[in-house]
Amino acid sequence: MDKNILVTGGAGYIGSHVVRKLIDEGYKVSILDSLINGHSRSIPKGVVFHKVDLGDLASLKNIFDENRYDAVMHFAAFIEAGISMKKPAEFFANNCVNGFNLLNEMLRHGVKKFIFSSTAAVYGDPVQDLIKEDHPLKPVNNYGVTKLIFENILEMYKKSYDLQYIALRYFNASGADESGEIGEDHSPETHLIPLVLKAALGKMDEIKVFGTDYDTPDGTCVRDYIHVNDLADAHVLALNKLFESEKSDVFNLGNGKGFSVKQVIDSAKKITGKNINVVEGERREGDPAVLVADSTKAKDVLGWMPKYTSIDDIIKTAWTWHSSNPEGYND
Repeated sequence: MDKNILVTGGAGYIGSHVVRKLIDEGYKVSILDSLINGHSRSIPKGVVFHKVDLGDLASLKNIFDENRYDAVMHFAAFIEAGISMKKPAEFFANNCVNGFNLLNEMLRHGVKKFIFSSTAAVYGDPVQDLIKEDHPLKPVNNYGVTKLIFENILEMYKKSYDLQYIALRYFNASGADESGEIGEDHSPETHLIPLVLKAALGKMDEIKVFGTDYDTPDGTCVRDYIHVNDLADAHVLALNKLFESEKSDVFNLGNGKGFSVKQVIDSAKKITGKNINVVEGERREGDPAVLVADSTKAKDVLGWMPKYTSIDDIIKTAWTWHSSNPEGYND
C-alpha cells in the first residue's frame, strides 16, 4: 500500500498502538509528536519522526511542504479531565487552536481525509443506559468541551471545504500491546487500571475507591473498558472506510458492557497475585454511576468487533507492560 499517513501524537499511548497497526496493514506512516506527553521509546525503528509542536506554524508548514500525505490521524491532545478544569487555557490552546492549525495546513496542501481521536466525554452525564451516538452532547468538563468544539469544527469544514472525516468517541482505553513493548504511561496518571497496577508493584501505597454507594451491583462506578488494540483496529477500519466512501461520520468505540471499580481491582489482584491496599472514599463530583457504550454502529458500518471483551484479558496485557516497565518508558 502506497498511502502515506501522518499520525499526530503517534508517540503517545493510543497513537503508538495505532501506528503499529497501520504498519502491519501496509500503510506508510510518519509521526508528529512534541513528546510533551509522548515517548520516544514507543516510536518504531525506521518510522519518519517529526519532533514538532502543532503550535509551531513554521515547522508545521515545512513538514507539509516537504511531504505528501493521503490522510491525517490526530491524537495530539491533552486528556486529563480534572486538569482541564484547573488549566482550561492550556486545553483550549492545544486541543482546539493547535488542531485548527493542523486542519488549515492540511487543506492548504490538499489533504482532506482526517481521523479524529474524540471521546465519550462529549456526552457528559448519561441519560440512557447504553450511550448511542445520538445521545445529547453536554460535556461536564473542559476536556470534553474541547473535543466537542473540534468535532463541530470538523463538521463545518466538511460543509465548507469538503473535508472528509471520521470522529471516534472512545470510552475507557485500557490494556497494552501483547508484545509488552509499548503500553500506558501518563504523567500524571489518572486512569484506574494503571493506578491499580502501580499499587500492585508497590509504586503506590494504596488505591482509593471514590464512592461505594452508587446504584450499581457492588456500589462502585461502572465503566466501559476497551482494549487499546481494539481501538487501533477500529482506526484502521475507519481509515479504510474513508478511502472507500469519502463519507464523514461519528462512531462510539466501547465494549458495550461495563466493569465496576471493584471488579477491576479484584481482577488485578488475581492477575498479579499481589495484595492491593484499597481505601474507600467519598464520591467525586461529576462521576456518573454507569458509562457504557452502544457500539452497534461501528460494528455494522465499519465491521469492527472487539477481541478483548474480558476485564481479565485486558488487565493481563496491561500487567505484562507494567511489570516489565515499572518506571514506565523512563525516557
